Amino acid sequence: MGYLQPTEYESYGLSADTTDDWITVASALMEAYCRRASLAVAQYTERLRITSGAQAVRLTYLPLAAAPPGSLPFVSVQARYSHPRRGELADNCGELWQAFSLPRSWVALDPASLDWTPDGEITLPCSVLGLAFNELAVTYTAGLSVIPDAVKSACALIVKSAQSTPSMNVKTNRVDMLQVQYFSDQLVDSTVKTLLRPWVANRLG
Repeated sequence: MGYLQPTEYESYGLSADTTDDWITVASALMEAYCRRASLAVAQYTERLRITSGAQAVRLTYLPLAAAPPGSLPFVSVQARYSHPRRGELADNCGELWQAFSLPRSWVALDPASLDWTPDGEITLPCSVLGLAFNELAVTYTAGLSVIPDAVKSACALIVKSAQSTPSMNVKTNRVDMLQVQYFSDQLVDSTVKTLLRPWVANRLG
């Protein structure tokens, strides 16, 4: 999607006759930098391993956003005690979960019972018999329901940089995507990165 509307072009320093393809390409570069399909509200599914000794995980895509508004941002949550990694359990605990066939069994959790924070941290309850879950599968919604000025400014800065780059200032009705990708490091400069920092996906490099 484009993060600037034609009526906003002049407000962010762009010419009123800027064509939509510039906005589309700038928006795509922003999404690639943030490592997500969209900065708007979208649905994501993650499968996460929980660190031994902890019952909390942090989701990758932020901010969490309820869809529809007023509901929880979680569509479904499942957890399980899968096969432990080396050194995670004492022998007597290992005998306990083997006896009751707990490993590899997914348990649906009520999203309303989760302890979670707006910054994407989820704390899980213990499983049956007091054993801690060590794997989580969660489907949730995250993104920006209202596009903030920082995102719009970043989009406008990329467009202005692209238009002022001689090698890209071609007189055609569309911007060549391969050429834009070649110049992406130059177009997504430190200022743009600072503006987009709150929405860069976590834990993906």
